[in-house]
Amino acid sequence: MIIQQVRNATLIITYHETRFLIDPWLQPKGAMPGFDSAVHAEVRQPRCDLPLEPEKIVAVDAVILTHWHPDHIDRIALEALRKDIPFFVQNEADRDIISQHGFTRVQIVREEGTSFHGVKLVKTGTQHGERAIIKPICDNIGMPYDAMGIVFSAENEKKLYLAGDTIWCEEVMRTLDTYHPEIVIINACGARVATGDRLIMDIEDVKQISAYIPESLIIASHMDTVSHLTVTRADLRELNLKNLAIPEDGEVITP
Repeated sequence: MIIQQVRNATLIITYHETRFLIDPWLQPKGAMPGFDSAVHAEVRQPRCDLPLEPEKIVAVDAVILTHWHPDHIDRIALEALRKDIPFFVQNEADRDIISQHGFTRVQIVREEGTSFHGVKLVKTGTQHGERAIIKPICDNIGMPYDAMGIVFSAENEKKLYLAGDTIWCEEVMRTLDTYHPEIVIINACGARVATGDRLIMDIEDVKQISAYIPESLIIASHMDTVSHLTVTRADLRELNLKNLAIPEDGEVITP
């Protein structure tokens, strides 16, 4: 297994000799404004440049889109990816959107599992912010709320859990209790809407998941890039958690 942190939630995960590109957001630094409905709306994003050329990032075997949000996929990625690449999504709505962009091999990841090149992908639940608070906000601004996590498993590989855009919640605990992953990737910049409510894990969430799975390696992703972040890599380093890795953009981890 090789995990490369590209930027934000964009990762290249080599698993069972298959290269998966996660949530390709390839815009140059400052290409889009901050989100009006979130904190720091005045800050343009991405806050930093890509560490690799886009053509190197898209040279993969398959793509996984955890959800259709503008900080997880963009026009540059949709144009750079070959149209016949296997493309895995969370639901029918995202499948239809990706198909409308000309992709011909779009497949929904199922809760019972979807197989690809000897890798089993299992869709897992999330709360992209506390459901009772954030879902009505998303509905009001016409933004989809749902996102997915993914559990990867294969022969002779450690089990990997990509939690996706979620807070620490019952769905995450259930996944950990069911699959017992050795490696867990979390999105942890504490992004917040204008009311101050978090959309993904913040410092307290990171502390809780770290204590819940002390024997697993936790990798912090989705850091230092979006306008509405409230937690930085420097903040997480101050926690001194023994089971937490905080890769820089471009860094490779071989757990």
